[in-house]
Amino acid sequence: MREFFRAAFDNLEYFSYNKTNESNVYTYLTLKILLYIINNKRITNRIANLYSKIIYKDLTDQLERDNPYELYEICADLGLDFIYTDDPEIYRILHFKGIRRELKTHFKIHFVDYLNLSSKLRDDHRKLVNNVLKDGYVYVEPEGLARLIQEQAREKLLSIHENINKEDLEILKKNLLSVQEFNELYEKILEEWELKKEDFEYSYEISFRKDRSVSKDFPPCVKEILQKAKEGSNLIHNERLFLVFFLLALDYPVENIVNLFSTLPDFDREKTEYQVNFAKEKEYSPHSCSKLKSLNLCKAKKYDDKLCLEGYHSKKYDEDKKIQHPLFYIQLKQYRSNKRKPKKKD
Repeated sequence: MREFFRAAFDNLEYFSYNKTNESNVYTYLTLKILLYIINNKRITNRIANLYSKIIYKDLTDQLERDNPYELYEICADLGLDFIYTDDPEIYRILHFKGIRRELKTHFKIHFVDYLNLSSKLRDDHRKLVNNVLKDGYVYVEPEGLARLIQEQAREKLLSIHENINKEDLEILKKNLLSVQEFNELYEKILEEWELKKEDFEYSYEISFRKDRSVSKDFPPCVKEILQKAKEGSNLIHNERLFLVFFLLALDYPVENIVNLFSTLPDFDREKTEYQVNFAKEKEYSPHSCSKLKSLNLCKAKKYDDKLCLEGYHSKKYDEDKKIQHPLFYIQLKQYRSNKRKPKKKD
């Protein structure tokens, strides 16, 4: 369980562990209990994202092996009103340039459950009006169903912070921490968080203000993308995503972000507004430095940026450390700039 939290703190996309039906139930329940006791929304967000991605990958891996059994079991465990047929049913026939294509699926879900599962997803193709509905059931392809279940798993974990009774929380926390094994696990997880949070939890608040620009303190990876956008160069998908996630994390208004893309040759205001609003609703985290390097978006060497290349000295740990996240880069820049400002005399 400790490794699960460590993987989430490291922003990993997947974490492999021994999965059986019993261990899956144990993992899920233990995660919910720990997240409830820890009561930290940042930690819950990271665990929910990782856990839901694990579910989606495991389900799609099963489907690639033509094995929909686990998907069937999860639908049953969730109490969904669904129909599974051994032989896939044809639910739509497409004709394109003389080519006939039949769309088939094993799964149909009652429209009420479908609406509940898809309510948090804004993709147009998931809207009920864009899907085949017959006798109250929506035809859903297995991969699409796996995506719906992924989002359901994520939302279930995030919902643990709703309507928390502080008195009940403290009583449960006291009882659980009296169990030595649980207390040790709890303490180790918090230790892991303390070691990691310096990279992405900011003591100096950074947010958008009309009267103050922080763009001069942007890291090279962001400056490069903004310069390309200013020149009207087309941005690749990963550049667009990272820029949106980064600016949203700084509370930039949606309109300001959309306007940054207005110089691009394929700019569509309505589509861009939708995508930025969707990202804002999901509260996606900007890529870490390691992720940016893997995507070839790190520009530290190109800009010969000393902070990126050499790092900084952490007074907290009394050691030299590397920048691990672009948001921490700007936080550190702002912190240093603020310290250099002369204090006002009374």
